[in-house]
Amino acid sequence: MAYAPNGLARAAVRFKPAAFAGTFVALMMASLIVAACGILLETGLRASVPPERYAGAPVVAAADQSVHFVTGSGDSKSESNTPLPDQARLDDSLVAKAGSVPGARTAVPDITFPVRSGAKDVTAHGWGSTAFTGEQLTAGHAPRPGEVVLATPGASVGDRTTLTTADGPRDFRVSGTVQARQGAPTAWFADSEAVRISGHPGSIDAIAVLPKKGVSADTLKSQVAHAIGKKADVHTGDDRSAAEGSELAYAKELLTALGGSFGGIATLTAVFTAAGTVALSVGQRAREYALLRAIGTTPRQIRRTIATETLLVAPVAGAVGVLPGIALATWWFGQLKEKGAVPEAVDLSVSFIPLVSAIGVAVLTALGAGYTAARRPSRIKPGQALSEASVERVPLGWIRTPLGIAAAVGGTVFASFAANNSGEDAANAALGVVMLFMLAVALLGPLVARGCAALFGLPLRGAGAPAALAAANSRTNARRLASAITPIVLAMAFSSVLVFMHTSEDRVAADQQRAGITADHIVTSETGLAPATVTKAAHADGVTSAVGLLKSSVLVPVGSGADRWLESASTQGVTGSAADLADVQDLKVETGALTLARGQIAIDANLARSAHVRTGDRLDIRLPDGTKASPKVVATYGRGLGLSQATMPAADLKQHVTSSFPTEIWTKGGSEQALAGLGTLRDRDGYATAQSMDRELNAWANTTMAAVLGGFAAVAAVNTLVMTVLDRRSELGTLRLIGSTRRQVMHMIRWEALLVACAGIVIGSAIAFATLVPMMKGLTGESPYIPPLVYGSFVGAVLVLGLASATIPARAALKSTA
Repeated sequence: MAYAPNGLARAAVRFKPAAFAGTFVALMMASLIVAACGILLETGLRASVPPERYAGAPVVAAADQSVHFVTGSGDSKSESNTPLPDQARLDDSLVAKAGSVPGARTAVPDITFPVRSGAKDVTAHGWGSTAFTGEQLTAGHAPRPGEVVLATPGASVGDRTTLTTADGPRDFRVSGTVQARQGAPTAWFADSEAVRISGHPGSIDAIAVLPKKGVSADTLKSQVAHAIGKKADVHTGDDRSAAEGSELAYAKELLTALGGSFGGIATLTAVFTAAGTVALSVGQRAREYALLRAIGTTPRQIRRTIATETLLVAPVAGAVGVLPGIALATWWFGQLKEKGAVPEAVDLSVSFIPLVSAIGVAVLTALGAGYTAARRPSRIKPGQALSEASVERVPLGWIRTPLGIAAAVGGTVFASFAANNSGEDAANAALGVVMLFMLAVALLGPLVARGCAALFGLPLRGAGAPAALAAANSRTNARRLASAITPIVLAMAFSSVLVFMHTSEDRVAADQQRAGITADHIVTSETGLAPATVTKAAHADGVTSAVGLLKSSVLVPVGSGADRWLESASTQGVTGSAADLADVQDLKVETGALTLARGQIAIDANLARSAHVRTGDRLDIRLPDGTKASPKVVATYGRGLGLSQATMPAADLKQHVTSSFPTEIWTKGGSEQALAGLGTLRDRDGYATAQSMDRELNAWANTTMAAVLGGFAAVAAVNTLVMTVLDRRSELGTLRLIGSTRRQVMHMIRWEALLVACAGIVIGSAIAFATLVPMMKGLTGESPYIPPLVYGSFVGAVLVLGLASATIPARAALKSTA
């Protein structure tokens, strides 16, 4: 009878589904991870939101809201885009150029800035912007210099009102009123005056260009772009939202990082794990293939059979996996929206591309792993195949072994490099440590398993017959042991690195805050405090020192050589003297002396090492609006993570942020009663607690990634253990036939599961520790902090899962052989 590999493959799947169940689960989980990360990546690449403020302006010219940072030259030249912390602005002289193009009816300068009316926050604009926003006067006339139009309850034409601008309080005559809308009160000034009092003289947020009748937006866009050249980006359609700020750019960067960077690591992990499961499944049926070889089946027919089995299982598993993958991506995306990391108007993009890619990855992984595992049993002689099917082959592969050794050596080199460096260089090298060591464990699995069996088996030999038998089984079945250990190592290593990286940073930041905050009271306001508030606080009863802090961020080039990028550094602009700042903050100055003269900056010592600057050097930075600056580094300090990574005079920062009002006032001395009317009042403990809540929100992403990756690895570990135990039905039955009791067999299985779990915990913890030590030294200058309860929960979860996934199927197998 002719041999039909397709029929045999279908029969194997039909009549022995248990043999393929583990493969199905592994491929389904791989498809789930790839689909979820692919959907997030696609959303990050395609994300767009309709314009809000500029919905009525067909063409908008605005500055690029990202910084293009170029490193290297020639073939090694690379460019990275970093969203700006604040709004980049245009020179107002461009308005005339944009308005002079043939298709333009008018060009309107647009600017938005905050002012204050007493204790109320007021959003201010130029009156010209009503040409595209649609507000209409309910009374009075458009504002002239010295006048204002208000949309506030109770405002009347002819009233005099005092508004606090960036330059201080000024009196204005109310020339008109507009119907008040929900949200903060709004004020409109004459366009020229709005530019002058905004805090950014000579600069505007954007130019709204309105077309003449019959002129299309695309035609007008090309005309405006030609007129203003490279001094601004010209937008139409949904692209106009880019002119409204960097929120969308930050969201796209986050989604792309999650779907691309984390997705790449998760995909590699999933592929490695699924490939190992497929290889285990093929290896478990080595006796079947040996018998087929013995009756004359050719190597090509064996490979065709395995390929057919794969094509019967993998596409279905991949298709089933994309459904929970979509659900995971939807949940993850919804959580990011709830936490404000993604604008509400952004929609999740679900197309066929990531779904088909997920199924394709599952199929290719299964085919590659199956073909690799089948190479030897399909090529060797039939008699040798039967012999190797009975006893595990000892030698390691000539390809895997050198690659595994190279990965281990590479991980050691990276660990040494990270330990001998600091800053971002050390942190980036540490990421290579975990990846290379994990690759080494996957490639050298049998060798690692033999070492673990020899080491952990020593105490088992004296713990009774079941324990001794478990140790002997582990030594003689290293490949089976390796397939069970590898997923546990993955779960422990990746989860530990992601979770304990956060706990370490959180602990250092909290310690620095407790030691660095010496102020007795801190006055805060999310929208900013009037400039005079600092003076009022300084003259309050009992106050000996008071400084105003304008909180923002600057972009600092870090890294070395061609591998450099811009990193956002938290920044405080100080209103007050250096002596007053020293009274309310102990920054722990390490080098230089903290002064607050114009053109000077003090930075965190770790940031200085990452940027490769010292005291006395010029630091090339980008201010919040993208303006280049090169302040002189006058000091480095040790508590930047808990306070601010950069400290500079507020005068150098004010013109480069939307709101120049201080956001905090720190005081030494005084009482709650004396400061209560200035803003939200906190003591040092209350302020530290509020900052801790912010850190908890920022750490959510790390915890979620650890849960996704660790959960996948845990499922893979359970799946592998169940497969290995169920494959041993005949072995367990033989033990029962020669006189072993059910209790002795179960004790043996428990000892084996305990050995596997402990080996995975120890190796995974070692890899995580080798990664965290240099990483935390580079990022914080401190050793990693590993909360005992959290680590204990990881260990407990691995032990429980390992024991349960081995003992439950073993009990079922013993019942079936009874």
